[in-house]
Amino acid sequence: MKKDVNYSREHIAYLKKLTKKKTVITASRWLILIIFLGLWEIFATFGVVDPFVTSSPSRVIKTIGSLYENGSLFYHVGITLGETVAGFAIAVLSGYTIAVILWSSETVKRILEPYIVVLNSLPKIALGPLIIIWMGTGYTAIIFMTVIVSIIVCIMNTMAGFASIDPTKLTLMKAMGAGRGATLKKLIIPASLPSFMNTLKVAVGLAWIGSIMGEYIVSKAGLGYLIVYGGQVFKLDLVMTATFILCLLAGGMYAIVSLIEKLVVKNFD
Repeated sequence: MKKDVNYSREHIAYLKKLTKKKTVITASRWLILIIFLGLWEIFATFGVVDPFVTSSPSRVIKTIGSLYENGSLFYHVGITLGETVAGFAIAVLSGYTIAVILWSSETVKRILEPYIVVLNSLPKIALGPLIIIWMGTGYTAIIFMTVIVSIIVCIMNTMAGFASIDPTKLTLMKAMGAGRGATLKKLIIPASLPSFMNTLKVAVGLAWIGSIMGEYIVSKAGLGYLIVYGGQVFKLDLVMTATFILCLLAGGMYAIVSLIEKLVVKNFD
């Protein structure tokens, strides 16, 4: 709140109400998490659930400590995080570029749209054997899987954002003699920013799905590899630990995107 601005009592009361609401929401989120973890630990300790099958927060923490001591924690986290971020960036940039191309030409859009819909409905895991043949068993294959899981949704969501622009504004741009390039730069991109930020949020989740899916198929390291290995040798504490770390990383990446959204919206307001 700026000090050189005089607000009315009603406006100050409204701002306080908003602040209180945000505080309640944040506190409720943390309370739900604490209750969940507390009940999970209590149920595992007193045998309500089998800790061998479900693990427990204390066992997860112990496993994290073991991974840290043997030097493999940050190694596996770094590999998965690198694959996910790389696939996310490629999918978003490529998806946005393709969406711009489709918007620029109605003919191209009508030709390619059915193929985009079909590719979106294709089970990506079915391409696993082909990806191994095409890309080998290295990081490239996992990043490729991440991209193909995310890119179609990026294209479709971006196109939906472009299509939601007020037709009156488009008509006005045409009346002023603006070409496709000027319309894209001055109207389409700025007006579709909120939709684009929502696309990023969706792509975050899909990128993690794609990278873990890829690690299930071909990896020799990473959190997905730990989950597969832990399941095969019945080290379910390791499975739950890797899953817990994945949740933390995905939540952190989502938080970063949300922060970027706030900064972008603030600059364009």
